This record gives sequence, C-alpha cells and structure tokens, in this order.
Amino acid sequence: MKYVILIGDGMADRPDIDLGGLTPLQKANTPNMDRLASEGIVGSVRTIPYGFHPGSDVANLNILGYDPKIFYTGRAPLEAASIGVKLSDNDVAYRCNLVTLKFDGGKVIMDDYSSGHIKTEEAKVLINSIKSELESNDISFYPGVSYRHLMVWKNGEINIQCTPPHDILGKDISEYLPKGHNNNILKGLMQKSVKILENHPINKERLLNGNKPANSIWFWGQGKKPAIPTFQEKYGLRGSLVSAVDLAKGLGIYAGFEILDVPGVTGWLDTNYSGKAEYSLNALEHSDIAYIHVEAPDEAGHSGNYNFKIKAIEDFDSLVVGAVMHGLKNRFKQYRILLMPDHATPFRLRTHTEEPVPFVIYDSSFENLNKKLSYDESITSMNDILIFEDGYKLMDYFIKEKSH
Repeated sequence: MKYVILIGDGMADRPDIDLGGLTPLQKANTPNMDRLASEGIVGSVRTIPYGFHPGSDVANLNILGYDPKIFYTGRAPLEAASIGVKLSDNDVAYRCNLVTLKFDGGKVIMDDYSSGHIKTEEAKVLINSIKSELESNDISFYPGVSYRHLMVWKNGEINIQCTPPHDILGKDISEYLPKGHNNNILKGLMQKSVKILENHPINKERLLNGNKPANSIWFWGQGKKPAIPTFQEKYGLRGSLVSAVDLAKGLGIYAGFEILDVPGVTGWLDTNYSGKAEYSLNALEHSDIAYIHVEAPDEAGHSGNYNFKIKAIEDFDSLVVGAVMHGLKNRFKQYRILLMPDHATPFRLRTHTEEPVPFVIYDSSFENLNKKLSYDESITSMNDILIFEDGYKLMDYFIKEKSH
C-alpha cells in the first residue's frame, strides 16, 4: 500500500458576498478534488486544538498524527531543523520575518509581512547585513527562504508574547510589539534593524523598481527543540515530504522523512506544482508515504486577493492533485490519498482561523458509489460524515483503517 497526503495550505475559507456567497474553493474549478470527494470518504477534522493559535505548525503536526498538546514546542524550532541549525537544550529559536513597515506620521503600520514576497537571493544579503551588525555571543541569525528567517537566542526567554505579522496587516504595530520579561532585547533588535535596512542598497533598488522594501525584522513563533518520535517508529512507514516552507520541512525532518529538493518551489503562485507531484511519485518507488504540502493558497489568503486564491486552488487541483491521481493509477496497484487543507485562511480576514476543515480519504480499492459531491467547506456540515475532534487521530484512521 502506498499513501499520499495532499495539503492545500489555508485552502478553506468562508462564504463571501463578492463571490456570490461562495468560498474560493466553491468558486474554483476543481474536477480532481471533486472526483476524490465523490468516490472517497469525506469528513470534518479539527486541526487546531482548542486553546492553540491557528498556525500551520500546529495544524501540520496534528495531521501527521502527533498530538500538539504533547509534542508542540513552537514554530521556529521546526524551521531551525529545516535549515540545518542544531539547537541546544537552552536555545530558544525565533522566527525572524523580513517585513515592510509604513511610517505614517506618528504611527508605524505593518504594511506587508513578506516584504512583497522578497526573493531569497535579496533576502539573504539583507539578513547577512543584520547578522554582521546585530549578532552577539547570545544572539545568532540564520538566513532561510524568501522573507522567512531565524534568530537563535542562547539561554533566551521563551515566555515573551509575540504576534505573527500576518495577523496585524494594516495595523499600528505599537500594541503588538513583544511583551514580557526581557522583551526590550527583542524590541531593541527590531528597532536597530530599521536603521540598518532602510538605506540598504537592496532596498533602494527595490523601491526604484516599485517593490516593497524589507525595512525591518519581526520576531515571533519562538520555541525550544521538540522530542518527536519518527513516523517509522510510530507507523512503521518510510516517508518523503516536499514543501516550500521551512516549518513543514522541519516537521518532516523530525518525523524522519526524506526531504525532497524540488527546483523552483517558492510557496507562491509561481511555484513548481508539477515538480512536487513528479518528485513525490518517484519517491514512492522506494518509500511508503508522500506528504505534499502546497503553500500558495495560504499566501493568497494572506494577500486578501480572492482571484489569487482561486488560481492557487485551481493550479493545486490540476497540477498536483490530478497529476498524483494519474501517476498513482499508472504506477501502483494499491494506494490511498488523504486530501485536506491544514486550516482555513479566509481572504477577507487575511489570517488563519480555527474552524474544522473538510477532508477526503480515497482508496484505490473503493467501489465507485457514483455519488455526486464537490470538495468544499460544506462537507463539514453534512450528515453521516467522519468527524475527528482530535485531529491527530485522523492519521491513525488513514493508515490503519481497513478499506471500505
């Protein structure tokens, strides 16, 4: 048996008046996901446990079968694993975004959490400038991908209240700066970064080209290294994972998965969708399970642009879901597919929400029930569906439950 997990990050949404009362997922043309829903088992799963912030880190940990109440320690340690940073027991890792701040009179507004989806090449130069100016015996900076980078604080504070920058778009940052014991260290680094970045040649060129400057760093998502059993220890399966984002790759590393290095994956609308499908199918020749994470719908939701989100969903359907379905049928006799978002990212809110999301489990041995069903959020309110209030239990069902 081969297993494939297809994650359209943030794909779920809410009905919107501009879409005639539909969601982007309902508005999009998704024949492949609709076919899986029509021929598979559908259900609702709570990927964000009560009391947890609705982040992709918590949600994907849950989807992989790990109870966040036991195993979650923070987002940044996962990203540290992805970029090869080994944390000691006393290290606290922080996510370090390159953001665009807008200085409006006496206010400082969070204009863009991604600095206009800055390219990795430019971002690396900027983070290295931060590194050379602000690094110390206790503070270290590490470049990541695009706007996503890492700061490690030796013997640092973990109980500081930090706010994800994508949650405060268009808002005055004064109420959302780090709060708690030793917060002045983080605030000081952020303030100093503005002076370093504002006049940097990279940002001057970005402004000339009509792009948003990466004029500050922003800390959030802190945590210490987790202790997670591997997926093979838990389920007896060898896995592979592909993603453009470090948190998903870091989860895969802790789970003992092979991380697939696919050229051209960006996390945005221009990502290499087809490459993700192809590399994952090839990996299944020597492994048991493939985890395919696609970030673009989530980023589109954060952008607030429903056209972007519809395009991301349609590309995911045709270039990933469709390609995987075709490849599995041609290569393997027995296989299962789990299709779902990790959480909702309503484009109107431009941030994550915690409501349950729809999933589909398809098994190649299922008899075609000839039911007509669309894959969208309405599944969660249907009668006679599978319901998982503890999201981590869905993986047990997907792997262990006998075919119906």
